[in-house]
Amino acid sequence: MKTKRLPMFCKKALVPLLLIFTPSLLFAQTDNPGSYMTAISNALENMNRTYMSYISAAAHSRRAKKIEKLRQQTIESIINSKYKISELPIYKGDNSLRKSAIDYVQLCYKVFNDDYAHIVNMEEIAEQSYDAMEAYILLQEKTNEKVQQASDSMHFAIQRFATKYNVQLIETTNELSEKMGAADKLNHYRNQVFLCFFKCNWQEAQIIEAINKKNLNNIEQSRNALSNFATAGLSALDSLKSFEGDASLSAACKQSLTFYKNEAEKDFPKMLDFYLKQDNFEKTKKSFESKATRTKDDVDTYNKSVNEMNSAASAFNKVTADMNANRTQATQGWEQTERSFVDTHMPHYKS
Repeated sequence: MKTKRLPMFCKKALVPLLLIFTPSLLFAQTDNPGSYMTAISNALENMNRTYMSYISAAAHSRRAKKIEKLRQQTIESIINSKYKISELPIYKGDNSLRKSAIDYVQLCYKVFNDDYAHIVNMEEIAEQSYDAMEAYILLQEKTNEKVQQASDSMHFAIQRFATKYNVQLIETTNELSEKMGAADKLNHYRNQVFLCFFKCNWQEAQIIEAINKKNLNNIEQSRNALSNFATAGLSALDSLKSFEGDASLSAACKQSLTFYKNEAEKDFPKMLDFYLKQDNFEKTKKSFESKATRTKDDVDTYNKSVNEMNSAASAFNKVTADMNANRTQATQGWEQTERSFVDTHMPHYKS
């Protein structure tokens, strides 16, 4: 009997989030140093607005051409910001703020153009293993950290310039800054939950591959690994707080991991039993057919093997059908919940 290939779940591509600096300061002065700082701030603000539009579209839209168009517009906006800042004169012989801003924008360009290409290349192989997926997500987070460090340096440069020229800085709430912070927070939370899901999803794929090759040792080893991963994932989710009071993503992941755990501990052993009985039947059949004369014990042994084989085959077919139905329910629940979760919590923004 050929094992039915079980459906595989393919993840949605993750959106890399780069925390481009958003000034959280309002320049109150209108004299020369204040105006100079405002000019730099405005150049950075335009870049940030375009970028947040891209992040919003990437999260909410399914139109790949629209998303790529916005990415190209973001790159153009970064280049324009650099030109605007470069065109500013050095302020009274002091090039510190201007240079810090240019350095920052150049880093943003490198991240969004060069590093982004690296992230996309990694995305193509991320599903090949859990380690590859973890490395892919880690690269995104490390990239964010690099930009955040540069953002902090830019923030300190503004403060030093303001102090040097006696410019009073007034803290203010910025809608764009708040939305970018919310997007970063959402992606970090989603990555934590997604890795719990993907680890089990990928491990299940290894079992399916072993089943189709009828490799009993690999089935057993992969089955034990899946049970351990599901148990560890459920424990991790239990300790993870809800996201702004919304526990739906974690709950959907728990449902999937519970399925994987039951599959590993209850369903796959039944499939293993079928293959063991099938192997035993083939040996019994070969021995039975090789005998020119057969005793009553030979016939009884053969008939018993046939009955065991038929019973195991019925159980195999039933468990396969049940697993497929339960898997569809679990993975569709995960996909739908993830989409709804992102639509709810990812800020909508148009520049």
